[in-house]
Amino acid sequence: MAIENNATFWQKIDTILLSSNITIDRPKGTCHFKYKNLIYPVDYGFLADTLGSDQAPIDIFVGSKDSNAVEAIAISADILKKDCEVKLLLGCTDDEMLSIMEFLNQTEFQKAILIHRGNQIPAWANED
Repeated sequence: MAIENNATFWQKIDTILLSSNITIDRPKGTCHFKYKNLIYPVDYGFLADTLGSDQAPIDIFVGSKDSNAVEAIAISADILKKDCEVKLLLGCTDDEMLSIMEFLNQTEFQKAILIHRGNQIPAWANED
């Protein structure tokens, strides 16, 4: 069975984004608080008043483009923390998305995939 990229999913993601405040706590060029060799390629932070799967606010990478729509999500798997997390990508160019994926995949303990925004509504999906 093929996985379809549902436009209504992305509308929900945008609603969460637009109803939250973005807090940037790790500006572009700063190093990770634990791993000093990991440098953030774009601004990184979280959506205040949200809750991700790790019981912390939803993470967000903010690129250089002015945008109000999430272009992609990264899903990371971390074997040290034994968790998976979703991170939103907002206003990111193709080069910035590549840099984010390199950043998320540079250790042997964490790997990530990127899912780009789709605009199709599958036949099985209900529209709101």
